[in-house]
Amino acid sequence: MGAAPEHTVEVSISVTNLRNTHGVVMACMTDDPERFPRCRNDAHSHRVTVPAASTLTLHFEGVQPGTYAIALLHDENQNGRADRALTMIPREGFGFSRDAPVRLGPPDFDEAAFEVGSRPVSQTIRMRYML
Repeated sequence: MGAAPEHTVEVSISVTNLRNTHGVVMACMTDDPERFPRCRNDAHSHRVTVPAASTLTLHFEGVQPGTYAIALLHDENQNGRADRALTMIPREGFGFSRDAPVRLGPPDFDEAAFEVGSRPVSQTIRMRYML
């Protein structure tokens, strides 16, 4: 007999405060502090991209227990990246799990981290816009 399948759950994110329904909302969820918030080259990250909408809920399925953090981007022009003004100030909306605070850059993994156990997880993430 093979090994028993590992227990997985769903993580659901309600997104609030979108300023419009242009473009898409891109989300990544990672358990790797070194790859947060961009999830670049993270084969184990969970990613979701959905059309922006006035009411929006994202679903990450098949999530194994562990500690994760989520980053959101409201990619209004659908160019696949975070547009910036003056090389630092985001032009598009962003958000983080636990509504982690943003100071001079994105929050640290620990500030956005949450636990996934044996039950489904639901959170609300508020989109923020600097411009």
